[in-house]
Amino acid sequence: MGERTVTAAIVIIGNEILSGRTKDVNLSWLAERLNRIGVRVLEGRIVADQAEAIIAAVNDCRGRYDYVFTTGGIGPTHDDITSECVARAFGVPLVLHPQAKALLERQYRPGELNAARLRMAHVPEGAELVINPVSAAPGFRIENVFVLAGVPAIMQAMFGGVEPLLEGGRPMLTRTVAAHLGEGVVAKGLGELQDRYADLEIGSYPFFRQGRFGASFVVRGTDERRLAACVAEIEALFAPMRRAQSLGSW
Repeated sequence: MGERTVTAAIVIIGNEILSGRTKDVNLSWLAERLNRIGVRVLEGRIVADQAEAIIAAVNDCRGRYDYVFTTGGIGPTHDDITSECVARAFGVPLVLHPQAKALLERQYRPGELNAARLRMAHVPEGAELVINPVSAAPGFRIENVFVLAGVPAIMQAMFGGVEPLLEGGRPMLTRTVAAHLGEGVVAKGLGELQDRYADLEIGSYPFFRQGRFGASFVVRGTDERRLAACVAEIEALFAPMRRAQSLGSW
C-alpha cells in the first residue's frame, strides 16, 4: 500500500438531480467505497445535462486528480450526452464498440435493438468497457476517467468491476467526539489543536437533539497514533467545559 495520497473527484451528471426530483446517493456511496481502498475524494460536482459544462468538469478534474468518476447520462435518450461529451473532452471520436454492441444484442430480442438503444454501445475511441452486470449497457474507462451509470444499483454493480483496477494509498481513518457544547465555546481550542495536528482534519458539525445544542467533532487522518493523540487532547479540552459551560450558550 502506497504512502502518497491518491485523490479522486466525482461528477454527478443530470438535470434531475439539480431540479430536486431525484435525490443523489451516488456521491456518498462512491466516496465511502473509495475511502476504504485509500482513494481520497477531494471534490464532488453536480453538473447539468449541458455539453460544455460536462466537458469543462471532466477536463478540469482529470487534470487535477488521480481518478475521476462520472455517474449519469449514458442511457438511450436525447439528454444522455455524457459519452459524447467525454469523447470531446479527450479530443477523440465517439465510435461504436463491437463488444458493447454484442452485449446489447444479447440483452434484447431480435428487432428490439433500435437506434436509440444502440447509442449505448458508443464510447470514445480507445476507451475500455466497464461491464454492467445488471442491464448490459456498459460504462467505460478512458485514461483516468471512469464513466458509470446514474441508477444507483447499476452504478454500484459496475463499480464492483472497477474497484480491482484502482490503486489506493493509505485509507482515511475517522474518529468522532460528540459533546453538548457550543461551537463558539470550543472554537479557539480546536483551532489551536488543528495548528498542532496539521496532518489531520478536524471538523465541527453542530446538532440539535432532544432540545439540546451540541456538536460532533470529527477527526480524520491516515495515522492511527496521531489520530488517537488528537482525540485524547480533544477530550481533555472538553472536560472542564462540559462541567462549566451552560448548555445552549453559543
